[in-house]
Amino acid sequence: MASNRVHAALPDPPNQSEEEHKAEQKAFENFFAELESVDLPLGTTLRSIYDDQPNAHKRFMEKLDARIRNHDREIEKMCNFHHQGFVDAITELLKVRADAEKLMVTAQTEEVIRCRIQQRNMATTVEKLQLCIPGTTAAFVYAVCYHRYYAALKTMEQLEKVYIPRVSQYRFCQIMAENLPRLREEIKEISMSDLKDFLESIRKHSDKVGETAMRQAQQHRTFNSAVAKQASMGHYTKPVYSLNGRTHTPNGQLMDDDTGDEEEADEEILTAQDLVDFSPVYRCLHIYTVLGDRETFENYYRKQRKKQARLVLQPQANMHETVEGYRKYFNQIVGFFVVEDHILHATRGLVTRAFTDELWNMALSKIIAVLRTHSSYCDDPDLVLELKNLIVIFADTLQGYGFPVNRLFDLLFEVRDQYNETLLKKWALVFREIFELDNYSPIPVDTEEEYKLVVSRFPFHDAEIEKQDFPKKLPMSQSVPQIYTQVKEFIYASLKFSESLHRSSTEIDDMLRKSTNLLLTRTLSSCLQNLIKKPHIGLTELVQIIINTTHLEQACRYLEEFITNITNVSPETVHTTRLYGLSTFKDARHAAEGEIYTKLNQKIDEFIQLADYEWGMAESDGRASGYLMDLINFLRSTFQVFTHLPGKVAQTACMSACKHLSTSLMQMLLDTELKQISMGAIQQFNLDVIQCECEYEEYNVDMTLGASFSMNL
Repeated sequence: MASNRVHAALPDPPNQSEEEHKAEQKAFENFFAELESVDLPLGTTLRSIYDDQPNAHKRFMEKLDARIRNHDREIEKMCNFHHQGFVDAITELLKVRADAEKLMVTAQTEEVIRCRIQQRNMATTVEKLQLCIPGTTAAFVYAVCYHRYYAALKTMEQLEKVYIPRVSQYRFCQIMAENLPRLREEIKEISMSDLKDFLESIRKHSDKVGETAMRQAQQHRTFNSAVAKQASMGHYTKPVYSLNGRTHTPNGQLMDDDTGDEEEADEEILTAQDLVDFSPVYRCLHIYTVLGDRETFENYYRKQRKKQARLVLQPQANMHETVEGYRKYFNQIVGFFVVEDHILHATRGLVTRAFTDELWNMALSKIIAVLRTHSSYCDDPDLVLELKNLIVIFADTLQGYGFPVNRLFDLLFEVRDQYNETLLKKWALVFREIFELDNYSPIPVDTEEEYKLVVSRFPFHDAEIEKQDFPKKLPMSQSVPQIYTQVKEFIYASLKFSESLHRSSTEIDDMLRKSTNLLLTRTLSSCLQNLIKKPHIGLTELVQIIINTTHLEQACRYLEEFITNITNVSPETVHTTRLYGLSTFKDARHAAEGEIYTKLNQKIDEFIQLADYEWGMAESDGRASGYLMDLINFLRSTFQVFTHLPGKVAQTACMSACKHLSTSLMQMLLDTELKQISMGAIQQFNLDVIQCECEYEEYNVDMTLGASFSMNL
């Protein structure tokens, strides 16, 4: 409304139409609105005013002055309206100012007094603390903050016995004295918690500790074996060893290291202390000692370690299936006792030798029972051998820490028997395969090289055969050198177990001979007996088996020499076990001979069953019966094969065949079912007996049986 009054008072520009005048008025109104707004920028508005029609800014300034005067009048009216109230308010404030100044001075005075009292009390407290407890409290706080509980306990003891009594009249000292027992209990709980964490983690570290200890024991054993071997060969030289990448002699002299990075890559020798942080045990032991409760701590520690020992001694169900199962089992046990040995020597009385011996005796009984059970399941000789090597390293490792291990080496003799059993089973399969693949024919050799190859595998010497020209044949079949070689391989395998048992050469020699005797008298003998009884083994094969056993029997003395060479024990030594191969091969040969007689008689019976005499014939044919001639031809060829047998064996075979034939013919005549015999039948039967006598004369055998036939007829 004021704006309208200002516009009405101003004259309109000349020559301005009414529409232009309205447009100009509207534009000015917009400009005023923009100028009075605090959000819009003024630059754009002012530029629009000056960029308008000529002299438009003058008219705008005139209208702006009028608008300002109008606002001033409105402000003056409002001030006149509120003037009296403002004057009254100022008058009231002037009256209150004096009282406010008095209140401010009073409040400031009281605050200053209170601050000065506090300052004086603090100064007195600091003075008394510095006088009575110089730095002790700070040391206590520092020890607690950095988990140095043993130092904190010593500081608490100093506070309790020396400093607190000096200032006991102050309340803060009384509070401190009351809290000390609680702090002690908290420290005990914290240290015990650390010990429990240690006991929990040591179970995980035991495997690594044991593995490291057993590896070091194995390296030490290897080193000693190398030294002993060099000494036994007569050219012992001082060995060298590597320590942290530098090569030294045993006297400590440093040598040039030519291996460079390879020696530097050697693993540093670690101990249990390097692998395990024992500080929780030491700290807890010290704390309980300071608190006068050491016995409680010792009992708790020993009880927990006994529980852990029982857990460590529990084997896995399938431990016997792989050597890794046994190795992990041994590593855990070794790690446990290495830790206990370290605790025994690093602490004073936390564990005693009696306690560790008790644990070891309990563990040893359990270990032996476990190994005895699990090894009995194993049928692989290689796995049993690896188990033996692990037991030896296990025993050597713990023996190095002072634990008695004689019972473990006694157990190895039981494991050795199990090993020998697995070897015997393995070689039984080997022998069986050799016999199945044999052609049971003399070995043909076409060249000198082939002959040398055979005699290099089997000790064969025959002057007559050596004089023969090539090609020629050796009397035994190919299974003989193979059997001989496999017996030597068995001796080598048995020797592997006998090594490292801390036994003398004589004892090892005795072990080898006993195990070899078992191989010959039980395994090989059983295979030979089964072979002889097989249906497909004929007379020719039986003859060859007899020849083979003869040569194997002769080779037994070479096996004894072989054992003597690898053990350096003379066979003339007292109590030396002899090989029983002689009796083994003799028994096999006798069984083969008996089987020859049996099969030969069975064959004769087959021919006899073909006999079809016409007991009522008028006259004979004038010649021997056909079945008898076939039998004689068979016996001729068979007896020809028997020429390779020893003379007594061949003669016995012929005598047995003739006796059986004569007995069969006699039973034919004396058969109860035979009611009558014609003269022609008797003549034919007599011709057959005469033919048999002629064969006796040809082969130069006893004619008594033939004569008895003639007399009976």
